[in-house]
Amino acid sequence: MSPFVLSVLKYALVALLYFFIFRALRSVATDLSGRRAPSNQGQGPKASKSKAKAPRGGRAPTTLVVHAPEARKPRSVRLSDGLEIGRAEACQVRLEDTYASQHHAKLSTRDGAWMLEDLGSTNGTYLNDRRVGAPTEVHAGDVVRIGKTVLELRR
Repeated sequence: MSPFVLSVLKYALVALLYFFIFRALRSVATDLSGRRAPSNQGQGPKASKSKAKAPRGGRAPTTLVVHAPEARKPRSVRLSDGLEIGRAEACQVRLEDTYASQHHAKLSTRDGAWMLEDLGSTNGTYLNDRRVGAPTEVHAGDVVRIGKTVLELRR
């Protein structure tokens, strides 16, 4: 090979290496900035409610549909007393998602409403593409994302 071709290949490799480092640092910065939970101090009880509106008028959900990435078809779980979601054997909704924590999140009833709570998971729990920082009321039509798994609340 000619020295010119070798030089072009060498500079192309260096450019790709810098591009990879840039993307990795940008990903880390985005992840860290998304982890900051908003402060609710001094804002009263309304601050812990989700800012995302329920698409179907705020009706209470009765079924949880689990769309796992490796499953061929979704499975449905009837909402009863309360459900713990995670990879642990003790969880009522067991996920095979490596991005989910052992005890990741919990769905429970409080004063007739369903509440979603993150249990200190590493990768977070997202309700309608917003990270859950405090117990948040959920409604039929809301979408919960845990890792690569999507959980849909239905009536």
